[in-house]
Amino acid sequence: MPHLIIEYSANLEGAVEIAGLVKQIHDAALETGVFPIGGIRTRAERRDIYAIADGHADNGFIHVQARIGVGRTPEVRQKAAEQIFSTLKAATADAFAKRPLGLTLEVVEID
Repeated sequence: MPHLIIEYSANLEGAVEIAGLVKQIHDAALETGVFPIGGIRTRAERRDIYAIADGHADNGFIHVQARIGVGRTPEVRQKAAEQIFSTLKAATADAFAKRPLGLTLEVVEID
């Protein structure tokens, strides 16, 4: 049962349409063919307390954690990660161009 968890800094409210981002990430994960439609769960978690780099108020972040079952090859995990991250970059391009915005993606195998 794959889980995609999108954490984002509270200061991105209004700069990134989070509900749309959740849908885009969810759809991108399904398009990889790696994640079964019957088990995939995608959600966003706003973070109100955080510190980023020099602490400037404009600094923002989005971190996607893809928690997947064991057994996929490193190549399959890498390809899925690249597709999801590409979608993340495209979905946040406007905000990224206007402010400091850190984007990360992590793939974690779970039992």
